[in-house]
Amino acid sequence: MTAFTVYSERLAAIHLLRSGVSPKEVAQKLRRSLAWVYKWRQRFRSHLSWESLQDCSRAPKHHPNALSEEVRQAIRQARSELEAEAAQPGCLCYIGAHAVRTRLKRKYPRMKPPSISSIERTLSAAGMTRPRQTQAAPVRYPHLRPTRPHQLVQADILPRFLPGGPCVSCFNAIDVVSRYPVGTQSLTKRAEDAAQFLIHVWQEMGIPDFTQVDNESCLSGGTAHPGALGKVLRLALMVGTELVFTPFRHPESNGYVERFHQDYTRNVWNKADLQNLESVQQVSAAFFETYHQSSHHSALEGQSPAHVHQSVSRRRLPSTFTLPKALPLTAGKVHFIRLVNKDKHISILNMNWEVPTAQPYQGVWATLEFTTWGATLRVYDAAPDAPKRTCLAIYPFPLKENVQPPRQEHRESPTAPKWLTRLLAAAMRFLVQSRLPGWLSMML
Repeated sequence: MTAFTVYSERLAAIHLLRSGVSPKEVAQKLRRSLAWVYKWRQRFRSHLSWESLQDCSRAPKHHPNALSEEVRQAIRQARSELEAEAAQPGCLCYIGAHAVRTRLKRKYPRMKPPSISSIERTLSAAGMTRPRQTQAAPVRYPHLRPTRPHQLVQADILPRFLPGGPCVSCFNAIDVVSRYPVGTQSLTKRAEDAAQFLIHVWQEMGIPDFTQVDNESCLSGGTAHPGALGKVLRLALMVGTELVFTPFRHPESNGYVERFHQDYTRNVWNKADLQNLESVQQVSAAFFETYHQSSHHSALEGQSPAHVHQSVSRRRLPSTFTLPKALPLTAGKVHFIRLVNKDKHISILNMNWEVPTAQPYQGVWATLEFTTWGATLRVYDAAPDAPKRTCLAIYPFPLKENVQPPRQEHRESPTAPKWLTRLLAAAMRFLVQSRLPGWLSMML
């Protein structure tokens, strides 16, 4: 029975009662109980309104878990403080519910912090939120799914202009899991600049399993020569990271570093009066240092990028490493994420390769493997870390030079976390003391 039908019955009951029909007869006609007739007659007499015959809300009058007015006021004040700080140079532009909750934890350590949903409801009721923008459906390209730091680093170049016209190339990189960023700035965007930036990344962040970049000429080797093996590709093979080239004209594949570009722009370029490259580098260095220690990332659950990044052992490129004048071709792998065109071809290193078993406009993953006896290109339907994938095509790749075996002198051993070092030292000390006489072990 619908709400409208029930309401109609109540109206009919009141009309019959007002026309002189007894309550008992009304109950018989409507096939209702006598108590039901008395209830709605009393409700109508008390309010003298036909609207009183509508159903009333059954929501509880008392909410024991509702936020107090003091907590709601603290939420609004924390949001207001974050908004004011976001406009100041040297501060980060994070004002969301996670940032508000972190501020409340620090400001009121004895107060039980409200949940994220409670903070969002409070801010929405106060008119302090901004509507979310709808996003287009993502393109289904194969992609890596890292689960720990040092597995995947995304790198990209952000152009920004100084007063008077000079363009600054802002090279940024970020670890996808730890959210630890590194950046340098240059007035040029050559392959030399890109290589020096990646050397800086691998020296500070460590050498990840995969380093992902886009297809800009300074990174890919240009578009002039078929099969061109550029400086960045050769450098990645030498240091032992697997370079990944994103699809053409698809910045979403490098979404983490693209999102970081927005933070970098808001906190560096939109806040400070930058007149030259030196001022850009100075403000950028302060921003990166602040970002490393910030706990605004919801994915890190209150931890800072520096804490998460340093909790896992890593291989660093030695600080003494310098870019050689001539980079040999070293054994290793390079990857390409590509879209199959309508003719079932993909473009890799300025050469077209047929993928006959693929579907037109399908995203594929191509791996170019260099060994001491040659190079082979394999095309798959999924990324290397996928639980199951199919090889769609295999081709020999033409080379004009020999491939050198990997050289370990360019790689440092993984550095263990400090807590692990201390634990091993304590265990060694206990082992030594247990095997020495009592009077001698007291001296250790």
